Amino acid sequence: MGSMNHQSPSYDKDFYAWAIETADLLRQKKFDEIDIDNIAEEIESMGKSEKREIISHLSILIAHLLKLYYKEKHITRKYEEGQSTSSWVSSIKNARNEIIDLLEDSPSLKTKLSEGFGKAYQRAVIIAADETGILKYEFSKYCPFSLDDCLDEDFFPS
Repeated sequence: MGSMNHQSPSYDKDFYAWAIETADLLRQKKFDEIDIDNIAEEIESMGKSEKREIISHLSILIAHLLKLYYKEKHITRKYEEGQSTSSWVSSIKNARNEIIDLLEDSPSLKTKLSEGFGKAYQRAVIIAADETGILKYEFSKYCPFSLDDCLDEDFFPS
């Protein structure tokens, strides 16, 4: 088996085969035959994917917290059509569990939650506006909940 490089057809044409082959070479400690550049790129990509995933869960969590928070203030047609607050509560619990699981596997993601909180809130407003009929500008410019509130399993806005 020849030395793998960034131009390797195996990596470019068959990622799965490349990954299996690379893992095998690593286990055999054949470091001179592995594709270092693409391994580094894939590891970095995995980290970015984890960050996107946790921010996505945070956005969904905040969106459903917002729907509960604004429900009493904005009775809209969409609410009257039977949107169930129990499904929002279930979604809140699920998003919190997903975030907790990710943080257990990668505690350093906690800083990414803090850094991405504003971005997650902006995405949450878009989701909540779309799902409730409340206009985006009617939501607060800043999240009415702290990150700690969002992650607190006992916190539900009324």
